[in-house]
Amino acid sequence: MRAIRYEIVPLNPDAHLFQVKCVVDDASTAGQRFRLPAWIPGSYLIREFARNVVEVRAETADGKPLPIRKESKDVWRADQTAGAITVVALVYANDLSVRTAYLDRTRGYFNGPSVFLFPEGFEDASCTVTIQPPAGSAFKTWRVASTLTPDGANARGFGGYRASSYDELLDHPVEMGTFARSAFVAGDVRHEITVTGRHQADLERLANDLARICQWQIDLFGGQRDSRPPFDRYLFLITALADGYGGLEHRSSTSLICRRDELPLAGQTEISDAYLRLLGLASHEYFHSWNVKRIKPSAFVPYDLAREAYTRQLWAFEGITSYYDDLALVRSGVIDEYRYLELLGRDITTILRTPGRLRQSVADSSFDAWIKFYRQDENSPNAIVSYYAKGALVALALDLTLRRTGRGSLDDVMRTLWKRHGQTGLGVPEGGVEAVAAEIAGADLSGFFACYVDGVEDPPLEALLREVGVRWHLRAAPAADRGGKPSSGPPPSCWIGARLGKDLSIQHVFSNSPAERSGLTARDVIVAVDHVRASPESVDALFTRPPGARITLHAFRRDELLAFEVALVAPPLDTCWLTVDDDAGSAERRSAWLGTA
Repeated sequence: MRAIRYEIVPLNPDAHLFQVKCVVDDASTAGQRFRLPAWIPGSYLIREFARNVVEVRAETADGKPLPIRKESKDVWRADQTAGAITVVALVYANDLSVRTAYLDRTRGYFNGPSVFLFPEGFEDASCTVTIQPPAGSAFKTWRVASTLTPDGANARGFGGYRASSYDELLDHPVEMGTFARSAFVAGDVRHEITVTGRHQADLERLANDLARICQWQIDLFGGQRDSRPPFDRYLFLITALADGYGGLEHRSSTSLICRRDELPLAGQTEISDAYLRLLGLASHEYFHSWNVKRIKPSAFVPYDLAREAYTRQLWAFEGITSYYDDLALVRSGVIDEYRYLELLGRDITTILRTPGRLRQSVADSSFDAWIKFYRQDENSPNAIVSYYAKGALVALALDLTLRRTGRGSLDDVMRTLWKRHGQTGLGVPEGGVEAVAAEIAGADLSGFFACYVDGVEDPPLEALLREVGVRWHLRAAPAADRGGKPSSGPPPSCWIGARLGKDLSIQHVFSNSPAERSGLTARDVIVAVDHVRASPESVDALFTRPPGARITLHAFRRDELLAFEVALVAPPLDTCWLTVDDDAGSAERRSAWLGTA
């Protein structure tokens, strides 16, 4: 059986350089092509990993230099030769994210797509990789964390690993350095946690909370018959920073970035909003172990990492996952139903404050992820909607609609998808999720999907939630809430329709708003209100004026000072909060939904 042999060395941490070797024994005699992926599964944007390749050289089996030339942005061709070829690449690694690679004196990290060149024609070849430590006594305490299968690796984790294919090799990120560790068991499988970065986390508490969340998800898909996850071990790779947020799923691990204040501290018993944010992120990525990593769109089977893979189904794969990430917290008992309804109200508020939801469907948002969702600009709130955020609300509406029929729920949809697609490896065709949902309902749901997935209508959550004893309330956003997030404070009496930064720069101007009608635009910086120098306090005071009042704003656009006449209007009711309001039977239905019976 053919094999590809890799070696990766943290060659120069100060220069952020990994050296990566790729050896193939039976290279093409017509000239072997090597390709670097352009994107990484789970993050739907062409990342152009090849831009971080500093140098590529090749040599023959006896160590002689072999000419190698770049044929396109991410493809190199080595000259014709007989026998083995070794290609050596230097890769710049200074991206502190979950998608690429990072290296300095404190840690090293890499995702396979950003560092491992692939020899074309070796799609079915097995892979081995030797992970070397950086040279020098300063790195003698470094260790390796990964779910790659060891193949001679030493006690610290450096050395040999193997993968059955290049696709498998790419799906196991690697952390190296000095990190804190903890572990727990869920579904009879060991789950490990590593935390990199300065922190004072109570890892025992984190492990206990994650164990409950993971066990619930395992039980959801396995039921009473097979309550084991689809992997033999799992790893949470957490990087704690002063500021940061992100996660990326893999087949038996996830990489997470969080603020260090999101980690729980020893002695704390409450669940802060910050800690809840981390638990929700971890829950989201863990759910992807089933929904995306194994239940996946047919467009991803197999992955073609050289070009975009278009699908209109991300609303289901990311949106349904976004629905279950917080739902798992309440169903596992980590939070109560009142805290869950608070989170749900915030999610609804986020969508209500997005005018683009009435212009772009979640199906179109899914298809255009490659050019819009990951490349947002000042007009994005007016033009697009998140297939994560609105997809989660569509999933909620679908779940409550299915429960109304008395024939099943979204849980049954997910278990059916797991049996038919996750366990078989067959991709879900376009429209496949909708078909399974209709099968579970025993009814025609085409109208539901036409309105809320392919159309831009808001799902009827107010009515659906009322049936489970949850009342929907709306109010205007607090005047101090210029960042667009739910917050407390007195309601304003008027609105200009612009989102402002702390420096009074305009970040977004919303469609059909007073700001838009006055001519204000993103990146204008407000410097005066009614001919008096502006301050955050004076701008906040604007929102106490009555609707219909007119004000003069002076703002710099680039280096030009401009004046704008703004007619204030009543603020939109776009902040949602939810309360329990039981009537006959609704408490029982709510308990069945939230798993709190």
